[in-house]
Amino acid sequence: MVSAATSVDLSVSVGALRLTNPIIAASGTFGYGLEFSHLVDLNRLGGIVVKGLSIEPMDGAPAPRLCETASGMLNAVGLQNVGVRAFVAEKLPKLGGYRTQIVANVFGHTVQEYVEVIQVLETAEGLAAYELNISCPNVKRGGAQFGSEAGLAAEVVTAARKAARRPLWVKLSPNVTDIRAIAQAVESAGADALTVANTYAGMSVDARTQKSRLGSLTGGLSGPAIKPLTLRLVYETCRAVNIPVVGLGGVETPEDVAEYLVVGAAAVQVGTASFVDPKATERLVEGLEKWCMEEKIFDLKELRSSLKED
Repeated sequence: MVSAATSVDLSVSVGALRLTNPIIAASGTFGYGLEFSHLVDLNRLGGIVVKGLSIEPMDGAPAPRLCETASGMLNAVGLQNVGVRAFVAEKLPKLGGYRTQIVANVFGHTVQEYVEVIQVLETAEGLAAYELNISCPNVKRGGAQFGSEAGLAAEVVTAARKAARRPLWVKLSPNVTDIRAIAQAVESAGADALTVANTYAGMSVDARTQKSRLGSLTGGLSGPAIKPLTLRLVYETCRAVNIPVVGLGGVETPEDVAEYLVVGAAAVQVGTASFVDPKATERLVEGLEKWCMEEKIFDLKELRSSLKED
C-alpha cells in the first residue's frame, strides 16, 4: 500500500540556480532585503532581487512617486539607489547570513555602465545571479531604450555576458510590439533566464488641478490590473525561447503563482503586493504549500507548463 504524500516539494530551478520555492521578491519593491528582515523571515523566500544598482548613486524621480489606480498602482521612483560600490561595501555583507538567493538588479545609462556595475559586483561574494534591467519606463535615458529594440537589447546582453561569471537574467519590457523578438535576441546574446515583465507605461492626472498625480508625469503600472496581460506575455515568451522565464505582474495569491507556472514560468516575482502587505512574500510561500496540498499537487513540476490547449 502506497502512503499518501504529506508534504509539497516547492523547490524550483531557474537554469542552474536552485530555489527552495518559486517566490522571489521583485526589484524596487523590497529595498535591499534588509528593510523587510524584521517583518519577513527572509530565509523562507526563494530569492530576493535587490533595488536596481547603477555605477553612481541616483536620487531618483521627484515626488510624488506613487499613485493608486483601479486594481493597481503607478510608480515613478526613478531607480533611486546608493550606487553599486556602497551596496557591495555596506548592504551585501549584511545579507550574507541568509540562505535565500540574492540577485542583483543592474542598470546603466550606457552599455559601458552596465558592464562597469557588473565588474564591481564580480569582486563581491554572496550573489547568486544578475538581473539586467533593460526595461524601466521611469528614467529619461538608458533602461527602456535598450529593451525596446532587439539589436540594442542583444548589445547590452553580449557585453554583460563577457563581464559576468554568474547567471544572467534579463528583465524585459511589456511596452514593445513583439516581446518574443526581444526575448530571442537576448537568448542568442547569452542570457540565462528572462524576467517577464516590467511595468506598463501609464499616467494619471487630476482633472481639478490639471496636473499629473506623479512628479514625473508618467510612470509604470503594476498590480492585479496587469496580470492577464503579463500572463499572456509569459505564455508567449516561454514558447519562443529555450531558457527559463520568471513571471512578474500582479501576483497576490497562491492561485496567481500557480497560473504563471501553468503557462510555463519557472518562478514568479512579487512586487506591488509587498506595498499592500509587507509580509506578502512569506504569506505566499505558506499559502502556495497549503493550496498545493488541497489540490493534491505534491511537486511543482506537475504544474509547470501544464496548460491544456485543446
